[in-house]
Amino acid sequence: MSGHSKWSTIKHAKAVTDARRGKMFTKLAKEIIVVAREGGGDPESNFKLRMAIQHAKEANMPADTIDRAVQRGSGKLTDASQLSELRYEGYGPGGTAILLEALTDNKNRTASNVRSTFSKGGGSLAEVGSVAWQFEQKALFIVKCDEEVSEDLAMIAIDAGATDFDIDDSIMEVYSSVEQFESVRKALSNNQADIRSSSISMIPVNTVELDVKTAKPALRLLEQLEDLDDVQRVYSNGDFPQEVIEQYGK
Repeated sequence: MSGHSKWSTIKHAKAVTDARRGKMFTKLAKEIIVVAREGGGDPESNFKLRMAIQHAKEANMPADTIDRAVQRGSGKLTDASQLSELRYEGYGPGGTAILLEALTDNKNRTASNVRSTFSKGGGSLAEVGSVAWQFEQKALFIVKCDEEVSEDLAMIAIDAGATDFDIDDSIMEVYSSVEQFESVRKALSNNQADIRSSSISMIPVNTVELDVKTAKPALRLLEQLEDLDDVQRVYSNGDFPQEVIEQYGK
């Protein structure tokens, strides 16, 4: 498989503007608030919080912003709204399966925005369970590395508990079980790997290959869904042609 062909890595190829970065920081803060609220504000004893903070640091989120989010979630600051976790399932152009994770303080607003975006983008919402079975939860590491060292880094990750990897030019995807997240990340970090992203993701069991005509609107829909304020993460089983990827990254 090609690491650049999937949505999980395509979006990392596009430069982040100031507006997008601000929206991304807001989403990361919401995630930290929720996991701190659920499991406590101590990263040492709260794995989800530890992972959310690491994700925020990888995105260059300011330390004081991270600290405020932890304090809001743990109740030390009382200005945090009550957030609910939601999941939506749907289909995009070409029959691509799409899975969304959202955090919201207004379920009706979020449902309306998600439904409208699917409809306008040539997709449709689906019943609960229609799409989720096509994905499995795994730890995903996106690493930037030169081709000459990628195989060595991949073997180091495998020795630390990784189960699979994909290499495409200077981008490598490393997969592991959720339980091996920290051991694989530590092994990569200890060997000076340039980890661009580390997260628990929903990985498609099988992908749907798209032609250029179908891939463009499918990719546009994924981007529009990702841009919704309440949507935290978007997963898809679409496999996109290199031509479309190159245009998207410009």
